[in-house]
Amino acid sequence: MAECEKIVIVGAGEFAEIAYEYFTHDSPYDVIAFSVAKDYIEKDELYGLPIVPFENLEEKYDPNEFKAFVAITYTQFNRVRKRIYHEIKSKGFQLVSYISSHAFVWHNVQIGENCFIFENNVLQHHVKIGNNVIIWSGNYIGHRAKIRDNCFITAHVVVSAFSEIGENCFFGVNSCILDNLTIAKDCIIGAGAVVLKNTEKGMVYLGHPAKAVKSSFDVEKL
Repeated sequence: MAECEKIVIVGAGEFAEIAYEYFTHDSPYDVIAFSVAKDYIEKDELYGLPIVPFENLEEKYDPNEFKAFVAITYTQFNRVRKRIYHEIKSKGFQLVSYISSHAFVWHNVQIGENCFIFENNVLQHHVKIGNNVIIWSGNYIGHRAKIRDNCFITAHVVVSAFSEIGENCFFGVNSCILDNLTIAKDCIIGAGAVVLKNTEKGMVYLGHPAKAVKSSFDVEKL
């Protein structure tokens, strides 16, 4: 049997613990450590594994031998995850993705690095997922839809066929967009919102039909 590839999870919060469980029990990867910025380290271990300072992670774990996953959610409108994703790449680490064995992912779907695809998601024919994208449980991504980098899709979201989601977007629970729409970058689609037409960059959309209510750049933390 081939030896599992070893990874470091960047983060030590609830999502990092979830990522540890899923990688450990449903992936070919072996988690060997967690990493957090030194000023935020509150304990030495998590699940019996060391928590090491992010600042010198590459000195402790050689990027030629270990890979990584950034386990951070939508803090500061995905900006923290995006920043750390680029920082760890600059350290030379390769980022891995997790795809649940209980997700339906058609054979020609493309998924980038540092993505996390939870259970009960449906990713249809020729869907394209960028880098650093989190798709929580129970979503439907229609055929030929595109989701660009750094997006966060919560749960029970419908992204209909041929739609395109711009970078850094956030979708609340039970939101929905119709076919052939473009969601511009930096948008927040609120819980239960139904989007019937293309959106403008950097706006928050609420309601049914969804309407822009304010700039998403005013939202520091969801």
